[in-house]
Amino acid sequence: MKRILFLLLMVWGTFHLAAQQEWLTYYELSGGTRTPRYQATIEYCHQVANASPMIHYTTFGISPQGRELPLLIVDKEGLQDPAAIRAAGRLILLIQACIHPGESEGKDAGLMLIRDLITPPPGPLPKSGRGSKPPSGGLGVSSSIQHLLNRVSILFIPIFNVDGHERFGPFNRINQNGPEEMGWRVTATNLNLNRDFLKADAPEMQAWLKMYNRWEPDFFIDTHTTDGADYQYVLTYMMETLGQMDPGLTTWCDSVFLPVWCAKLDSAGFLVFPYVHFRRWHDPKSGLVRDVAPPMLSQGYMALRNRPGLLIETHMLKPYKQRVEATYQCLVVALEILNRESETLSSLIDRADTYVQSTAFRSVPFPLQFETSLSDSTFVEFKGVEYEEIQSDLTGGTWYKYSSIPATFQAPMFSRAVPTETVTLPEAYIIPVEWNEVIERLKLHGIRMERLETDRVIAVTSYKLKNPRWRSDPYEGRHPLFRIEYDTLKEEKSFPAGSVIVATTQPAARVIAHLLEPKGDGSLLYWGFFDPIFEQKEYFEFYVMEPMAKKMMGDDPILRQEFEAKKIADSTFARSQWQMLNWFLERTPYADKRKMVYPVGRIE
Repeated sequence: MKRILFLLLMVWGTFHLAAQQEWLTYYELSGGTRTPRYQATIEYCHQVANASPMIHYTTFGISPQGRELPLLIVDKEGLQDPAAIRAAGRLILLIQACIHPGESEGKDAGLMLIRDLITPPPGPLPKSGRGSKPPSGGLGVSSSIQHLLNRVSILFIPIFNVDGHERFGPFNRINQNGPEEMGWRVTATNLNLNRDFLKADAPEMQAWLKMYNRWEPDFFIDTHTTDGADYQYVLTYMMETLGQMDPGLTTWCDSVFLPVWCAKLDSAGFLVFPYVHFRRWHDPKSGLVRDVAPPMLSQGYMALRNRPGLLIETHMLKPYKQRVEATYQCLVVALEILNRESETLSSLIDRADTYVQSTAFRSVPFPLQFETSLSDSTFVEFKGVEYEEIQSDLTGGTWYKYSSIPATFQAPMFSRAVPTETVTLPEAYIIPVEWNEVIERLKLHGIRMERLETDRVIAVTSYKLKNPRWRSDPYEGRHPLFRIEYDTLKEEKSFPAGSVIVATTQPAARVIAHLLEPKGDGSLLYWGFFDPIFEQKEYFEFYVMEPMAKKMMGDDPILRQEFEAKKIADSTFARSQWQMLNWFLERTPYADKRKMVYPVGRIE
């Protein structure tokens, strides 16, 4: 009898162990050293979705190489509609992994988290596509965190940059300590998706924005791995608390979310610190600098949408297993806080959305660009490691050699953001119908607009651009303007039917400003969407302009003085016959009056 009981226990134990093995992720089965490829990731997503009615697997787009962009929806009632979830009183948290596929901790941590949030049946996890979903309430892998779905539902993107993910190999991150193989930083068309949130050139980002506009998540976590110096912190973070985000949300992040989140991670053994760069590269003692994120980055963009965005950077030199564990803990603690603060955060978001539509918002200067003051600092404790500066006998430069000896420094922290460009927002902007690509980009951001049904003459303020300069090297697939200067002019301008009026009385007012104001941080003008307006399309023959220019100078002594002064001030101009004659052309009725006039008008 004892032998039979022993054999039964052995069989049950073997079955139970096999069942538990079915729940382990590819990462766990590797002992924390490997991350799965795209297909294995999708298969596991299907498995957890088939195992629980709380999880729904879907996609939100197709990559340039034809791969689906995966999305898991996790809701305790199995709801799949954002309105229904909000009606049930829950926040929506968007967690994103593998926007840079070589930085895969978020994928592995997120898959484990979602598995641990459900109650699977007492048996092997169903294979992808096999059978119907079992009822909930069976034997759970981990029931201790299921309460984290009480007031929060989750959207999880395990791999955003799916094509870059499949450029898989062991040599994709030279500075990084594992996993054994990983994906590539950029897309198949060599675009960095985390530089594309505002201009939205990549098909993947265009799909992301459409998904975002449908769900409008209340909180966003973007998971990354850092480069840079060595230090003790397993995890660093960025949130827009330096002036770019709504004041109420900023205060909540600074005084409620971050203090609790940081303290809990520290107490769990995962040291955390704000993401900084150093005044002297790789030298923490030189000073720590925090900057306002531009809206082309995820957390900067979220601030424009009146939502808190948390970007985490695990430290690339820490073991991969430790980095994944830190990311997992980061997500759990964030969920704990969001469950407690759901009503408060929801209320603050509603207030922020209402405020940006108000006259009060438009009555104060809106900051378009910031810089960090390097004359104002406070000393903070920084947990680094001992290091030395070495003069290279190879290159003649300097480099830093870090030891494994912990060291705590008192270092100056520079984090006061100063607006360098501001603008008072108009009641609306108007975009001529012929600039359809610009109009379509605004639609991608969920921006509302009204089309003119007939031709109309409208009083607008326009910008007359001057002295443009472009980057000589490409950046993110374009040659951006690095110098934008203009004069303003008021005019009565004819706009054809189909032109669109974009009112600033909508929640996306901050996005509108950065897209359409020439000096917006990452404006469409900056990225080259309006480059044709800088081109001269009608020219002259020298034998026509020479006598005309001489007559103009003879008739106008002041014009002659301006011409001579220009030659003295600009040696390149003085050596160019074409430039000098074109200078005169621009002062005749034959000049193109629309050249370098920004076509987007401001309706004050």
